[in-house]
Amino acid sequence: CRVMAWDTEGTRRRLKEAATAEFAERGLAGTTMTRIAARAGINKERLYSYYGDKDALWVVVLTDELEGLALAVELAGVSLEDVGEFAGATFDYHVRHPQLGRLLQWEGLVRGPAADVARRSAHYREKVERFAQAQRDGVLDAGLDPAHLVFALIALAAWWQTVPQLAEMITGASGDDVSERDRRRAFVVDAARRLTAAR
Repeated sequence: CRVMAWDTEGTRRRLKEAATAEFAERGLAGTTMTRIAARAGINKERLYSYYGDKDALWVVVLTDELEGLALAVELAGVSLEDVGEFAGATFDYHVRHPQLGRLLQWEGLVRGPAADVARRSAHYREKVERFAQAQRDGVLDAGLDPAHLVFALIALAAWWQTVPQLAEMITGASGDDVSERDRRRAFVVDAARRLTAAR
């Protein structure tokens, strides 16, 4: 008698992908573990055994999405010497992962404590400090609050995907159009450079 080995990693991946899609579509409150398991085609008990309850799974999904963004920007080799390309790499990630903006919007609508708040806050504080150091080094405009600057650059890069209907109403073009997407990215890069240029 041969025993089939479970593809544990594949199962975890399918469950997390299903959870990401469900949470992005319905938010934490509107998603059920039953829907996630059904979407993944996997037994609900296995979902609970791998990830615990829905709140724990929400934290895993959001944390993984944000870690993916940080890694993608880092791997793009972007430094604060070119903050425009930093913003461009952030734009690129949001284009490839539009669910991230939706997840963050759902998190904001809940008005409860943010997922993994201590670790995420530390990550952003480190980023703010890097911007502040670049200001002290004369690389970036020292007249801008570095925390506000980090937030503004994220918004500049991400908002196109977060509210695509608004972007289309204003520009008259769809973000699905490759040439329009290229124009948007070029704008993000140029605007970030102009905003932060040392004076």
